[in-house]
Amino acid sequence: MGTRIQRWYEEELGWAVVPGAQVRLRAGLRFDVLDMPAAAGYAVCERLGDQGTGPVALQGNTLRFLVAAGSAEELPGLLDWLEWGALAHDLRAVGAGGLIDAPLPPAMAGPRGAAVWLRPPEPGCEVEPTLPALTTLGAGAAGPHLVRLVDAAANECHRARLLSATTQPLAFW
Repeated sequence: MGTRIQRWYEEELGWAVVPGAQVRLRAGLRFDVLDMPAAAGYAVCERLGDQGTGPVALQGNTLRFLVAAGSAEELPGLLDWLEWGALAHDLRAVGAGGLIDAPLPPAMAGPRGAAVWLRPPEPGCEVEPTLPALTTLGAGAAGPHLVRLVDAAANECHRARLLSATTQPLAFW
């Protein structure tokens, strides 16, 4: 099965892979990755819709959003600019030199817990124009906005953290 997965990524999408028992994708060449807890990621998908995120994958309790290459380097400064820097603990980026498990190509079944696409990239199409990027902030830009995605992701990660921290009872109850 690894060879079929590897072939799909290399031939259909033109992405760099690391072959092995578990095929892995190289970040930083054609895309970077924002990953966050699944609960926050699902809320981001609902909030921004199909046009605001680009391809999205699920692995275990983590949602991974593909973003434009170079975005991982921008994340810390962008979080500070949006005033989320100290609060977005669960939002991480994978950039140049990083690897992620390759989600199964659409319509391919795999073992339980394997990475899968929720919004797959489209084979035969250049994926880069569909990825959230800082360069889409100009007038008339067609791609999703990285700023909007990061702001929504930081907000939902913080909200999920607050909701999970309800172990201390309120004083006025």
